[in-house]
Amino acid sequence: MSSSCSISTTTRCDGSPFAERLSVAIIINPIAGGARPSVARSRAQLALTIVDQHGDPAEVFVTEGVGHARDLAKAAVGRGARLVMAWGGDGTINEVASALAFDGVPLGIIPAGSGNGLARELGVHPRPERAIADALAAEPRPMDLGEIEGRLFANTAGAGFDAHIASRFAASRRRGFLGYAGITARALTGYVPMTYRITTDSGAVEVRAVLVTIANSAQFGNGALIAPGARVDDGVLDLVVVEERSRLATVCQVPRLFNGTVGRIRGCTIRQIERVTIEADRPMTFHVDGEPVSGGTRLAVRVHPGALRVAVR
Repeated sequence: MSSSCSISTTTRCDGSPFAERLSVAIIINPIAGGARPSVARSRAQLALTIVDQHGDPAEVFVTEGVGHARDLAKAAVGRGARLVMAWGGDGTINEVASALAFDGVPLGIIPAGSGNGLARELGVHPRPERAIADALAAEPRPMDLGEIEGRLFANTAGAGFDAHIASRFAASRRRGFLGYAGITARALTGYVPMTYRITTDSGAVEVRAVLVTIANSAQFGNGALIAPGARVDDGVLDLVVVEERSRLATVCQVPRLFNGTVGRIRGCTIRQIERVTIEADRPMTFHVDGEPVSGGTRLAVRVHPGALRVAVR
């Protein structure tokens, strides 16, 4: 199956027509999580089978590159889709969510990325057939989105160490969790933190930080909890700042990401915000749901309460 083609069904398996029901669109990133592009056909067929069993007409699309999932989702909405599912990692989910924001058409998630942070936070089942079936049956509910420099994010965004890792990972040929873990391990010794001026409604602080994360959900991915108290529907974002006290101390505190005690790291502050401005003396690389972006010396962040509807059980 060519990556540019689509598959759709307008009749049931027995040949009888659908009763003019709105379609369900499934957008597949064929290389998410380090998969081979050849898996796209089997994923597409599985999606079509499950949606057909549910009694809905289905359209399945395979992305060709960065930004394509967003375009496909917008087109599906234009054709009147009742539900759009993203089959991929946080980057694919971001593109589809950005297209559905403020519109009302809900997002379904089929996790297939390296970390699957948002899917884990929302309790999406890791088995694709179960994730699809759950999304089809779910009552959509509202979810907040964040915005950083005009780009929406569903899970996390930020500057500092995580943005550095995102940049290195995007340039790497090795995908999947092992590739991500290897880049992270190497960066723990060589990364040089910047000094940031961070301004919220409560005032401004200047800090040399290894991490400045804005979290909509609690998870980075793979079970790492960067903001244990964050909720995707509380109308605020969690700002997490980890000062660089010493590199040894930073490395030794990494396990706290996996036991929910990141807030106990010396030099870590977590606060709920609706808006924040991050400034530095030189241009910053930041990330949006794990996708690196080259920015300027000032980053403006805000929350959009209830901007997205998600179909999760």
